[in-house]
Amino acid sequence: MASLELSVVIPSVNGWHDLRGCLEAVEAMRDRVSLETIVVDRLGGELRDQVRRTFPAVRFIPVDAGTTIPMMRHRAFQETGAPVVAVIEDHVIVPPAWGRQLLDALAQGHEVVGGPIVNAATDRLLDWATFLCEYSACLPPLPAGPSAWLPGNNVGYRRELLVRYRDVTAEGKWENRLHDAMREDGVVLECRPDIVVGHKKHFGFGEYLSQRYLYSRSYAGARVRGAPLPKRLVMGAAAVLLPPVLLLRIMRSLAAKQVAGGLRLRTFPLIGLFVVSWGIGEVVGYWFGDGGALAKVR
Repeated sequence: MASLELSVVIPSVNGWHDLRGCLEAVEAMRDRVSLETIVVDRLGGELRDQVRRTFPAVRFIPVDAGTTIPMMRHRAFQETGAPVVAVIEDHVIVPPAWGRQLLDALAQGHEVVGGPIVNAATDRLLDWATFLCEYSACLPPLPAGPSAWLPGNNVGYRRELLVRYRDVTAEGKWENRLHDAMREDGVVLECRPDIVVGHKKHFGFGEYLSQRYLYSRSYAGARVRGAPLPKRLVMGAAAVLLPPVLLLRIMRSLAAKQVAGGLRLRTFPLIGLFVVSWGIGEVVGYWFGDGGALAKVR
């Protein structure tokens, strides 16, 4: 058997309908890459049996229902056996050449490589709006070369690098914390515009409003953890002004990415509502803390 080349880490938080398509795409790479697929699951029940029956080659790590996505990733990092570790989400669809592209890019001397994300859920306006609200900055084209950031669900690392930053990932924070720590130490985050994945997630309207609120509350709560009350109050008050700023930023980004004007116009009202929820989440997070929001983010 060929030596392992790639470990693909997938937190399972959305259910079988999403995870199945993700795993079908990852497992289809086996004829090009010697890989292990590691699913970290907090859902339990029938899903675990379905994965084992349908994808017997997949490694399965069960965790408690309240485990956050960052901690699920951290747990999986300790279990990986390949020299390169890639991270996606359970609703991300990778193309057949994706694994080989990551390996080739890292073989050129890079330590961290990532790329753009495109929408793979295109049938409903709501799906377009949720995707554009969250991923406007991740759309192609992205500039090639060293980058200040990389998406956390289309990224590959040298495993030895993740071992060095084990204490950082153990903090249970999102990938921006890990990437910032790496950049501070001189590690280059390499963006490769040709390494693209599809984001295929179907949200309900209320569901996405809730997810935007939970994510932003968890983000704000983490930022002010341990901070004095006056600072938290000021930051929360400033976040009241966030929705129009976010909306303008998203629309400018979509225009710069040459997203069709008609699509921008039709999704504008929905994105406007989503950023209101986003802003409320930050206000609450700054004033009252995380409140367990991170464990509910999917």
